[in-house]
Amino acid sequence: MADISKEMGRQVGLLIDRRGRVNCAVVGDDKSVFLPDLSAYRQGQSRLCGLRLIHTHLKGEPIDDDDLTDLALLRLDMVGAVQLPKNDGIEMFQAAHMLPVTDGDTPWVVDKPVALHELNGHFLETVEALEDEFSRVAPPRNANDNRERAVLINVSKDTPAVAEDSLAELKELTRSAGIEAVHTIRQRRPLDPKYVLGKGKLREAVIKAMQLGAEVLIFDLNLSPAQVGALARFTDLKVLDRTQVILDIFAQRAATREGKIQVELAQLRYQLPFLGMKQTLSALSRLTGGIGGRGPGETKLEVDRRRAQDRIAQLSREVKKLGNRRKLRRRQRTRNEVPIVSIVGYTNAGKSTLLNQLTQSEVTAQDALFATLNPVSRRLRFPREREIIITDTVGFIRDLPQDLMAAFRTTLEEMDDADLLLHVVDASSPQFEDHYETVQQVLMDLELNTKPCVLVYNKIDKCDPETLDGLMKQHPGIPISAINRDTFQPLLNTIEERLWKQTCAV
Repeated sequence: MADISKEMGRQVGLLIDRRGRVNCAVVGDDKSVFLPDLSAYRQGQSRLCGLRLIHTHLKGEPIDDDDLTDLALLRLDMVGAVQLPKNDGIEMFQAAHMLPVTDGDTPWVVDKPVALHELNGHFLETVEALEDEFSRVAPPRNANDNRERAVLINVSKDTPAVAEDSLAELKELTRSAGIEAVHTIRQRRPLDPKYVLGKGKLREAVIKAMQLGAEVLIFDLNLSPAQVGALARFTDLKVLDRTQVILDIFAQRAATREGKIQVELAQLRYQLPFLGMKQTLSALSRLTGGIGGRGPGETKLEVDRRRAQDRIAQLSREVKKLGNRRKLRRRQRTRNEVPIVSIVGYTNAGKSTLLNQLTQSEVTAQDALFATLNPVSRRLRFPREREIIITDTVGFIRDLPQDLMAAFRTTLEEMDDADLLLHVVDASSPQFEDHYETVQQVLMDLELNTKPCVLVYNKIDKCDPETLDGLMKQHPGIPISAINRDTFQPLLNTIEERLWKQTCAV
């Protein structure tokens, strides 16, 4: 390697597996080498990728920041630099490897340079001991706990308080999706157009993932295809964004045919721009054969896109049919002159629990985000032979992806025929104001902000009385606890007054 590097005037390197086999030879320029995609060498749940990089340094320079970045982001077993002397000196060798735990800010060990003939042959013992130590210091995992572990990342120019609130919501989303968040990273800066966060923070995130046994990096924003591609080239950890986590929750919770169709539609619309990102050149040039497919044909990418677009069109037609059926059912209720009340609010505000307690039904209610995906309607009887239809709807959330809004259009249309909206808010939430404004904005976007609306403060049993008084002075509403039916009478009186006073006036 030293002789070839001197002759070419370029750095050369080898990627070697643990059996001592050369998997790849690389050639760079006089300052660095350019590594290929190493995702094929990923070894299951192993913390290290099973490859070590040995390359030359033409000017005898020590291991540099680029070497350490490759070591961390690619999870290499080791990086070794063959230091070529400027004159006729002795070639030296310097190695670096990761540390399972950090004392301070140094997550790796950089050895002192030694002469090539003084190298020992204990590499395999060293790397096996490292992986044992990684496993030992990682947070303990229950034998039955198969959840993926994730590092959560927030990059924005928001104030620390706002960023922390956003990360807390992302943590709740990951919990609802069945993912364990083991670490959070926050960086206050403008978004990097390529890597989202700075390279130093990206390296820190990957190192933390290695040390804590995490398999996923989750970003608290929506990533572009270019950003996902750039991040995938830097690390073989799974990279997700906020929308993908929400889509995954919806996919897990969808139980009805309508819900499953709407989730698949949203997933396809989201994934369409990403199609072809991981295609190889040979795959891109593959042709479709057979009758009608001879000649230039279509590339594999074009076929995938066309199939996705065809499926989107088919699902859109099915959603439209289901929407028409909903309209027929709503017309029937309208003909019967039964008032309709829709419960709206931020996700996990207690809407389903309130519906269950009001109507003595058993709609799924969980302490999790998006427990309800499809509208659920129940009858509620009042004195004097009066009754209403009360409907639980999907919860809203900050920055709800447009693909989800479009896919759940028929679900949200259920609120169009409502005579009254109950806006349920979690009075105990520190993010009350943000949640309130988010729901108000969504109602405005759906052109429902002109409908009669009653603000309902839920979870007052968890809220400080002085805080509740302050909130009600700012936004007048009715306080309740959805798990305590004794607090419902003021709400029921208000519903009856607003509905039948309005009817009498007409």
